[in-house]
Amino acid sequence: MEKPTLQGEMIVLRPIRASDANAMWEMLADPEGNRLTGTTASFTRQEIDAWCASRATAQDRYDFAVTVDGDDTFRGEIVLNEVDEHVGSANLRLSMGPQYRGRGYGTEGIQLVLGLAFDGLGLHRVELDVLSINARAKSLYENIGFRIEGRKRDAYRDGDGWCDAIIMAILEDEYRAAQIPS
Repeated sequence: MEKPTLQGEMIVLRPIRASDANAMWEMLADPEGNRLTGTTASFTRQEIDAWCASRATAQDRYDFAVTVDGDDTFRGEIVLNEVDEHVGSANLRLSMGPQYRGRGYGTEGIQLVLGLAFDGLGLHRVELDVLSINARAKSLYENIGFRIEGRKRDAYRDGDGWCDAIIMAILEDEYRAAQIPS
């Protein structure tokens, strides 16, 4: 199965490839990004190289590099994973490099991936977890149309303490209702 490239107004989401390993490595070295996404695992450079090289053939998931139209530089990743076409659901996650946050890339990227999920794959539901310490991301997801469904208490580490994971989802009809008519 060939993974699609998604064209937006200011960004292009293309499949992650082996050549993205340097930028992925740098993004994973950002302590604040790891804190806000709940990333606590340590990875070797060889693991990152192998992971990036394996994305083209990974099943039940779409791993996209966030790039800007006309500039193929990896700025972050957005992933639609745990795709279950029988149940009609998937999980979404987003991580941007520190210098690319707050520019609207995440918003447009999520909208493009939701278009793939609902229009391309015919899914019914897309969910995600957002950490309670990440108010900016929670607000972004709510503005797109995700709704809070629940909370997993103390599900992630935050330094020496804990933080909750807020479970959010958007259904196909909510996505369609939020679309601006052309």
